[in-house]
Amino acid sequence: MPTIKKLLIANRGEIALRIMRTAREMGIQTVAIYSEADRTALHVRYADESVCVGTAPSSESYLRADTIIDVCKRLHVDAIHPGYGFLSENANFARAVRDAGLIFVGPSPESIEVMGSKLAAKAAVANYNIPMVPGTPAAITDRTEAKRISATIGYPILIKASAGGGGKGMRVVDNEADFDEQMDRAVSEAISAFGDGSVFIEKYVTSPRHVEIQVLGDQQGNIIHLFERECSIQRRHQKVVEEAPSSILTPEIRDAMGRAAVDVARACGYYGAGTVEFIVNDTLDFYFLEMNTRLQVEHPVTELITGVDLVRQMIYIAEGKPLTIKQEDLTIKGHAMEVRVYAEDPANNFLPDVGTLDTYVRPQGNGVRVDDGFEQGMAIPIYYDPMIAKLITYGDTREEAIQKMIRAIDEYQISGVQTTLPFCRFVMEHDAFRSGHFDTGFVSKYFTPDNLTPPTNTTEDQLAVVLAAWLMNNKPQQNGVSVPINGKGSKWKANRLG
Repeated sequence: MPTIKKLLIANRGEIALRIMRTAREMGIQTVAIYSEADRTALHVRYADESVCVGTAPSSESYLRADTIIDVCKRLHVDAIHPGYGFLSENANFARAVRDAGLIFVGPSPESIEVMGSKLAAKAAVANYNIPMVPGTPAAITDRTEAKRISATIGYPILIKASAGGGGKGMRVVDNEADFDEQMDRAVSEAISAFGDGSVFIEKYVTSPRHVEIQVLGDQQGNIIHLFERECSIQRRHQKVVEEAPSSILTPEIRDAMGRAAVDVARACGYYGAGTVEFIVNDTLDFYFLEMNTRLQVEHPVTELITGVDLVRQMIYIAEGKPLTIKQEDLTIKGHAMEVRVYAEDPANNFLPDVGTLDTYVRPQGNGVRVDDGFEQGMAIPIYYDPMIAKLITYGDTREEAIQKMIRAIDEYQISGVQTTLPFCRFVMEHDAFRSGHFDTGFVSKYFTPDNLTPPTNTTEDQLAVVLAAWLMNNKPQQNGVSVPINGKGSKWKANRLG
């Protein structure tokens, strides 16, 4: 059974740091990769060794699979953790890692391939009696037949890209007169975003909730679920607020969804950490959507309510160790809330906002966790996802977690860029959210820029922020370089790949 002694993290920012911290706790050396835009990034400074793999665009750095594998060979790396995004759900990369004699900390390339296609995923789980939204079982090739099926299942319907995600290649059709136009747009978007124009049809579920189940499987065939996450507060079909557990599930529905998620994982021989996504309607019927074959952005809320370090489990599983956690060992304890702090302007349709973090002071205190990859004075690169941090709170009850989140948002001091923090505070205080009576249409139903109220700090608060900013800008330096964030003088080496 192999033992991982040196781990390369094929990612950047907060997720790279989060993985490195668990690896360090396990006595595993870490290797960071970085682009020229991330030369001074925190994950680069935290790692034991760091290697520049290219210029700023991700296609010239974080997506250079061959270069990353070459780094592993040169530095005698045992394994690669892909984090999320970039190459994390690239079956060809997972296969190349395996063929190079390295360990991929994630599922098999075959599982990634099956679940990477929504149509292939539907076919794979067909024998497990998992509820699925009515629609076409295969890609649309005959529009006349597609219109007939749409009329049968009833409008509105949803045209979806088979290889899609993030709302791309997805179109709602309210009636047959709009079918051809929306079909053309969906296919065009799918080709542009994924290089694959395959689309299919599903019944459009009105007032939908987005609820997902975390699963863990080992290479011996043992699979468990770690309950659900509610991810219905979204903008542009992408999540902004997540929580665990969901406020709407009964114990019976939770158990049924958990068993369905385990069956989805079993259908593709899954091992590692993965997430099975469901859509839930207003009568609490649930339907399988897709499986994400990686660690999710919102995994911290699951860790807080279960006490399970998902990254640690992923490493154990990659080493071939069997799960030591049984389903009956798991219980939900407390409630966790997460908001994604993006450099976006919620008053301007959530458009990305680039700039420098002139002020950056994290909230602290009991029940507050911040997963980030920035510090004061750093610039937000225009080349990557604009997420600055994940702000997570934990309490004994949902109300306590919400109240802690409001307090933490008020204490989070960021200037220099617009962020989603004011929007997230609006969500926390809205009656629909607090009552649990909301769905994925929350933003369109309730939010306008007029709802945003800028925080009003007292003079004392403002002085505290100024003092904190001064201290951050005048922290101790060694030979003109800021003291490493791990506080003990990291041994990282900044190598430049030729």
